[in-house]
Amino acid sequence: MPLHLRFGTDDLLRCRFALSPLCETHEAVRTLTRRGRHGYHLPWLRRMRAALAGLDLSELQLFMRTPGGYTPDFLAPPPSASPASFEEELSRLRATDPAAARDEMARSLACAPRAAESPLGRRMLDDPARAVQRLADLTERAWNALIATDWPRLRALLDADIAYRSRQLADGGLESLFADLHPTLSWADGTLTLRDPPAFRNVRDLGGRGVLLVPSIFVWPDVVSGFAPPWQPTVIYPARGMGELWQRRPVPEARDPLVRLLGANRAAILSGLGEPASTTSLARRHALAPSSVSAHLSVLRDAGLLESHRRGNQVLYERTPLGDALADDA
Repeated sequence: MPLHLRFGTDDLLRCRFALSPLCETHEAVRTLTRRGRHGYHLPWLRRMRAALAGLDLSELQLFMRTPGGYTPDFLAPPPSASPASFEEELSRLRATDPAAARDEMARSLACAPRAAESPLGRRMLDDPARAVQRLADLTERAWNALIATDWPRLRALLDADIAYRSRQLADGGLESLFADLHPTLSWADGTLTLRDPPAFRNVRDLGGRGVLLVPSIFVWPDVVSGFAPPWQPTVIYPARGMGELWQRRPVPEARDPLVRLLGANRAAILSGLGEPASTTSLARRHALAPSSVSAHLSVLRDAGLLESHRRGNQVLYERTPLGDALADDA
């Protein structure tokens, strides 16, 4: 069904971005069930075969199997304003009120025929306190098996997406931001519409709470939106650039004139900064010590070729227009 999120004046001032390692973990688990729709994530799935051996996530996947169905919001609640660690988000999941969890689990199971009457469904509903802890345990196992090792790489791409989208919002407002966020999203007359197969019109006034925008690697090819009260209205969308995440690609080579001007390492760093990146990710990409990369970045920034922006506890570097011109024309 189409979902229409209607913005008031206060909502326009309360749109923000956030990251959620907990959300990313559950979207990765959901990816395992998307038969025939793995697309960009096939290389990741092949690499995960050994990690998945003996990993039984059936109790968690019970609430994710129905396409277009409802997944309990308490499993991955909208993240807080400041970047939270997986451990902090998992603690929030473990603290879920069992009665609220049972209501959401029952709503989810109602989306699939006879799921609530199945032995597994009955076990989860009969003891919701145990179910919350069991689902948290499985989420922790999924994080360690599927996400934890790659999280610095995933985090760098998610931070880069937020940096790019924030510039769009600053330069052109919400109209510019939503124009290419996802093909199923559109913006008109103060309303953000998520187009699904039409069933009935669903209009929600945001009531001054604004919208939380969460980029995700594993939500592709979908957009997830909703979170009924008391949850913060949220839109989870595919991060920009995730199509090349699992592909091995060489760092763009610096041209000879740029190497002669800046030196090999600084030229390589400037040429490779097509998207914002942190010192850590650049060090890994160029096989250099973080301290060396930090020194090179300082020189390039002092020369007006780079600028830096803080994102949570990370600093992201990106080329200035002068840096773009030099990297492209050299």
